[in-house]
Amino acid sequence: MGKGAIEESERKRQKWRWPLAALVVVLLAVAVSSRTASNVGFFFTDRNSCSCSLQGSGKYKGMVEDCCCDYETVDNLNSEVLNPLLQDLVATPFFRYFKVKLWCDCPFWPDDGMCRLRDCSVCECPENEFPEPFKRPYNIAGLPSDNLICQEGKPQAAVDRTIDNIAFRGWVETNNPWTHEDDTDNGEMTYVNLQLNPERFTGYTGPSARRIWDSIYSENCPKYSSGETCPEKKVLYKLISGLHSSISMHIAGDYLLDESRNQWGQNIELMYDRILRHPDRVRNMYFTYLFVLRAVTKATAYLEQAEYDTGNNAEDLKTQSLIKQLLYSPKLQTACPVPFDEAKLWQGQGGPELKQQIQKQFRNISALMDCVGCEKCRLWGKLQVQGLGTALKILFSVGNQDKEGDQTLQLQRNEVIALVNLLNRLSESVKMVHDMGPDVERLMEDQIAKATSSKPGRLRRVLDLAFSFLVK
Repeated sequence: MGKGAIEESERKRQKWRWPLAALVVVLLAVAVSSRTASNVGFFFTDRNSCSCSLQGSGKYKGMVEDCCCDYETVDNLNSEVLNPLLQDLVATPFFRYFKVKLWCDCPFWPDDGMCRLRDCSVCECPENEFPEPFKRPYNIAGLPSDNLICQEGKPQAAVDRTIDNIAFRGWVETNNPWTHEDDTDNGEMTYVNLQLNPERFTGYTGPSARRIWDSIYSENCPKYSSGETCPEKKVLYKLISGLHSSISMHIAGDYLLDESRNQWGQNIELMYDRILRHPDRVRNMYFTYLFVLRAVTKATAYLEQAEYDTGNNAEDLKTQSLIKQLLYSPKLQTACPVPFDEAKLWQGQGGPELKQQIQKQFRNISALMDCVGCEKCRLWGKLQVQGLGTALKILFSVGNQDKEGDQTLQLQRNEVIALVNLLNRLSESVKMVHDMGPDVERLMEDQIAKATSSKPGRLRRVLDLAFSFLVK
């Protein structure tokens, strides 16, 4: 190659070297900033998130999206009225015991995800513990006496594995079009004391746990696109997202910090990473709380007249009193009388077909709970999904009971137990976000800022790399 050709080649290299170097600097800078943004919550934005703004303190302002109450009102009502009532209510004998089928075959894939901790297991109720009216009047048979110790090492006696067709006046066995029914196999139903089996971290992680949520979101509840105009599809996604966020809050709030010493506490890093740094997840949790609260208030006439009979007159009177305080709270009726307006949904010519489609999707979600490989996770998953299905049934499967000819609301006892316990779970999650959220956000963001500032050479390394490209 001649001298002129070499000089021409060098000029071409010089011509493209500076633009390429600039491109390298831009790309590397973007990579650095995006990595930092992924660790810092206030850089997270979601194009489908609520228009209500997230303040620097972590406190949410304005109306909860698609609801009829603002965040400040919800927080005040929850802290002052609803949460204390619900805490007392779920501790009563009537709402303490939940009937569930724990051992089920997954209808979608083989069960391969048993968790690694003893805290996954559930202690079933001794036969003489749960209320007599919850049992059938005949054929009350327990398990063999060699099944008295559960995996957690707590005392466990025989349990009644039969179901009650008519446990007491006011409750009936009726199908819910929104949920997958367990009651077809009476022999495998058992009662569980929810107070002795709290929802918390169990060690259930890995591919099996991820597959449950992946199946829920990808196959049955995909996130709506930015141009989605169907409010019903948005509602389903937000309900599941809100429930998911609430479950994550309880796992982070009661976490096994040191297995060797059996030390439990709050995992604020997990709380921040899973929920608090994602504003849309917090908003969806508030939305789900108000949705379920609306179902409870809509069923006021039914719930007020129901008999909460456990055979303990003093406790039953207390339960009835707490129910009425919840349903007729002056502060709730004044500040947030209609938490969610369900009348705007299922309108138009395609409403009935759309309802059937979304019912099918939610039934699939409820059936997926049989695929959860951790016994305690399965218990709380089934309870909360049934509670959410009961809320959907109340709001969308019956009409106005005051109108003649409309379908009359009928609920199973287990549906009401699930509904109230779900409302309590959501109430606790909302309270944790309100009480702990701002401090956790500040603490985590300070730690992230310190970690970032301790690496002053990052930008320098970017520039050095670009310079080395120039001189090649």
